[in-house]
Amino acid sequence: MPSLRDAARGRILFGGDYNPEQWPEEVWEDDVRLMKEAGVNSVTLGVFSWARIEPRPGAREFGWLDRLMDLLHANGIGVVLATPTASPPPWMGARHPETLPRTEDGSVVWYGSRQQFCPSSPVYRRYAAALTEDLAARYADHPALTVWHINNEYCTHCWCDETAAHFRRWLRTRYGTVEELNAAWGTAFWSQRYDSWTEILPPRTAQYMKNPTQVLDFKRFTSDALMECYVAERDIVARHTPRVPVTTNFMPLWSGQDAWAWAAQEDIVSVDIYPDSRDPRGGQYNAMIADMTRSQAGGPWMLMEQATGAVNWRDVNRPKPEGLNRLWSLQSVARGADAVCYFQWRQSRQGSEKFHSAMVGHAGEEGRAFAEVKRLGRELAALGPAVAGGEVPADVAVLHDWDAWWAGAQEGRPSSLLDYTEVIRRWHGALWESGVVTEFARPDADLSRFKVVVVPHLYLLGDGAVDNLVAYAEGGGTVVCGFFSGIADVDDRIRPGGMDARLRDLFGIRTLHDWWPLDADASVECDGFRGTLWSEELTAAADAEVVSSYRSGELAGLPAVLRRGRARYVSTLPEPDALRALLAEVVREAGARPVLAGLPAGVEAVRRGELLFLLHHGRGSVTVEVPGAHEDLLTGTSVEDRVELGRFGVAVLRSAAP
Repeated sequence: MPSLRDAARGRILFGGDYNPEQWPEEVWEDDVRLMKEAGVNSVTLGVFSWARIEPRPGAREFGWLDRLMDLLHANGIGVVLATPTASPPPWMGARHPETLPRTEDGSVVWYGSRQQFCPSSPVYRRYAAALTEDLAARYADHPALTVWHINNEYCTHCWCDETAAHFRRWLRTRYGTVEELNAAWGTAFWSQRYDSWTEILPPRTAQYMKNPTQVLDFKRFTSDALMECYVAERDIVARHTPRVPVTTNFMPLWSGQDAWAWAAQEDIVSVDIYPDSRDPRGGQYNAMIADMTRSQAGGPWMLMEQATGAVNWRDVNRPKPEGLNRLWSLQSVARGADAVCYFQWRQSRQGSEKFHSAMVGHAGEEGRAFAEVKRLGRELAALGPAVAGGEVPADVAVLHDWDAWWAGAQEGRPSSLLDYTEVIRRWHGALWESGVVTEFARPDADLSRFKVVVVPHLYLLGDGAVDNLVAYAEGGGTVVCGFFSGIADVDDRIRPGGMDARLRDLFGIRTLHDWWPLDADASVECDGFRGTLWSEELTAAADAEVVSSYRSGELAGLPAVLRRGRARYVSTLPEPDALRALLAEVVREAGARPVLAGLPAGVEAVRRGELLFLLHHGRGSVTVEVPGAHEDLLTGTSVEDRVELGRFGVAVLRSAAP
C-alpha cells in the first residue's frame, strides 16, 4: 500500500494549497519563483476548481491545469492533486436542486458558499465520479503527481428525503428488522414504536427532545455516508494510479467523522490545525491534535493546512506573533508530521477568505509572513533526511471514541456544561505539561504496549471495549479513569447500577448512587485539591482505597478518588495543577517517564527517532539541561550539557558520536 514515505522520499513535504485559478497566468511564473526561493517542494492543486474544470455539465477544460502541472514539475515541485468535489458549481444546484442539502427543519442550503451537496444524492455522486474518472485518467502518468487529495474537509449534513431513504437502508443493514431497531432505540418510551421502515425519518426538528439513540445512529450514519463518497472517489483514482497514496483532510477533533474508521481507509492521514494565537494553551492544543493524528495514522502524518498568521472565522482574528508559526510547525514535525503545509500559498484578494493569511500575504515577498516561511523551508530541508519517517515513542495512551462523544452530547443529560472535547483537552494538557508524550487509542484497540491507559471521559462503552480495558488492567496495566464513564452500552442504554458492573469492580466502586454536576462557577473541596464541573455520589468496595474524599457539600465524607490495585477512578475534574500532579504520580508509579526531567516552565521535549526536540512556548529566555554532547541540526552548532532557548525557540538535537 502506498504511504506518505513514498511521497516524501526522505524529505519533509513543504508547501500549501495553491489556487492559481484566482490569478492571471502571468502571476504563475512569479509564484513558482517564490516557491523555489521558499523551499516549497509540494503544492495542493485543484481543491475548489470544479467550476473551472467543468463550467457546464459534461464540459472539460483541462488546458490550464495541464500548463500548471507541467510548470510545477519543470521546477521540481510535486503536486497533491485534489478531486474538486467539495464545492459543486452553481449549475448543479440550479439544474439539480435535489443535490442541495436540507437542514433539520427542511430548509434548503443554497449554493453560493461551499460544500453545498447532499452526501446521499445519487446525482451529486454521479457527477463527482465522472469528474474524478476524467481527472484521474488525464493525470495518472503525469510526473508531478505525488498524492491524491479527495474532496476537502468532509463536513456536510443533510436531512432531506434522499437522505431519509439512505438512512433507512443503513438501518436495515445494522438491525435487520424493525423489531430489533425498536429494541435498540427504546421506542416503548413516548409511544415511538415503528411498524415499518417507511415510517423512519432522520431526527428532524421535533416538538421536544428527540430519541437519543436515533440521533446517535444518525451521526454514525452521516459519518458513513460521507465516507461512501470518499471511498467511491478513492477507488477511482487508485484504479488509475495504484502506487500514488490517497488522503483527505480531517478537521481537528471534529464530531462529524469517526476518524478512527476513516483513517483505516486512507493511505495518508492528514489534518488541518488552526490553534488560536491568543490562546495560552494553543501549544497544548497543537500537540494534542498532532498526537491524535499520529495515532490514527499509526506513524507519520500530514499537516495539510495551518495558517502563517490570522484566520478569518473567529470573532477576533489576530496574526501569529513572530516565531510562533515556526514553533508550532516544528512541534508538529516533532510529533510525527512528515508534511508541513498551509492554507494557502498566495492570499486571496477577493472572496470570503481574503483576510485569511497565506504563505505570500498581501504584503508580498517583502512581508514578515514570507520571510518566516523561507526560514522554515530552509530548516525543514535540513531536518528532512534525519527526521522523515521517524517514530515518536509513547508509553501512555488516552482513550478517545466518537460513539462515546456523540452519545454523551445528547439532550436531557445531567449537565450541558460537560464538554467532551474540553475534558479530553484538560487531561491531555495535564500530561503534556508533565512532559509525557501520549498516543490516542480507541477503546477496543490493543493496549498491551502501553504502561498507562488514561480514560478522561467515555460515557458510552460497548461490551468489547469494557472487556478490553479490564483485560489490560488484569494483565498488569495501569488505568486511570475519569467521571461519567461506562454509563451506557452501544445503544445508549444505561447499564444496570448506573455504570458497567465490570468497571465498578475494576475501580472499587460498590455503588454509584447518583451524579452531582456542578455549576459553571462552582467547585467542591476534596482532600488535597478542588474539583470542578462534576461530582458523583459513590460508596467504596471493601477492598478499595479511598485516595481522596469530598470535604464540602452534599457529598462530604464520600469518596472522590478511588483506587483498587493499579486502577484509579476520579469522580470529579480536578483543577489543572491537581490533575497534573495526580497523573504525574500515576505515570511515575507505572514506570513511564517524561522525555526529559527538570524542564523549565513552558519548555516541551519530544523524541522522534534519534532526535530530541526542545520547544519553548514562552517569550523569555531559558536554559535547558541536556547532559552530554549534541549537534543542533537547526544551527549546525555543537551543544554541551545545556542549550539556550529564546522567545519561541526550538532546538533539534542529535547526540554526538562517543
